[in-house]
Amino acid sequence: MTADENLKHKDLDGKRIAADMNAASNDDVERLKEGGWAPRLISVVIGDVDAVEIYVRNQKRAAEKIGIAFDERDFPADITEPEMIAAIQAMNADPRVTGIIIQRPVPEQINVKRLQSAIHPLKDVEGLHPASIGNIVYNEIELGPCTAMASVHMLRKTGLSLSGLEVVVVGHSEIVGKPIAFLLMAEGATVTVCHHMTRNLAVHCRQADAVFVAVGKPGLVTGNMIKPGAAVIDIGINRIEDAAGNGRTVGDCDYESCSDVAGWITPVPGGVGPVTVAMLMHNTVTAAKRQMEFYGNTFAADAWTTSPDQNGGRG
Repeated sequence: MTADENLKHKDLDGKRIAADMNAASNDDVERLKEGGWAPRLISVVIGDVDAVEIYVRNQKRAAEKIGIAFDERDFPADITEPEMIAAIQAMNADPRVTGIIIQRPVPEQINVKRLQSAIHPLKDVEGLHPASIGNIVYNEIELGPCTAMASVHMLRKTGLSLSGLEVVVVGHSEIVGKPIAFLLMAEGATVTVCHHMTRNLAVHCRQADAVFVAVGKPGLVTGNMIKPGAAVIDIGINRIEDAAGNGRTVGDCDYESCSDVAGWITPVPGGVGPVTVAMLMHNTVTAAKRQMEFYGNTFAADAWTTSPDQNGGRG
């Protein structure tokens, strides 16, 4: 099926897709426990940031539902970077810890990239260690940045064949836009990456069978910029207020106008967000399996759900 064969848009239900992924992860969690490798995810929080509390709460809820132990470790806002790196190294050496996630933002005296690089690649559940990012370039895509992987997973759920698909990615950040491009190229898609210096953004978008948007600008992409029947994956999360001061969460696309012409579209909220959390759980399971296999085990490799797409196929 091509993008223009179904002109009535379909919402890509992130909650349903996440539930399917979590079910597959739960099965693997049980196998890990039987093998003596119960997954344990450590959430690193530095300082007191209200927004972080929401993320941590959602992650903890998702982890506990599928049987992953979740520990929050809080550090003072004035901690030094060497002290934080030492704490990470201690977690690396602890065999009871199978995954580490650093909650953002971090205080200004901490270089988050150096902190991320301090996490052992086998425990890098965010997929942001330089080794994890580099593996994507070599088409080793089992574990990568959660939001990027979640976004590509949602495109697969449209049923479109990614091989030869014309895709535009709006946004070129190191943790979302660029990894999405490499993940798609690994699938055989033809990818154009646009950013703030791109001329005639609308021209690029109108030629695409699928458009990913991740720039943090509400309403940037509108319906007249979308090819009829295309898939629209909106990764943006923006808080806006109307004239009466009522706040609501929107994406980077104008949902109303885009949904009039798109074949598939992700709502905000309820789209990429839930799938990103589910992908974090999938990565946590993957990290635990890698550690078990690295340090030796008796389980057959084909017993595992190695990809979120193996539960029901690609789409």
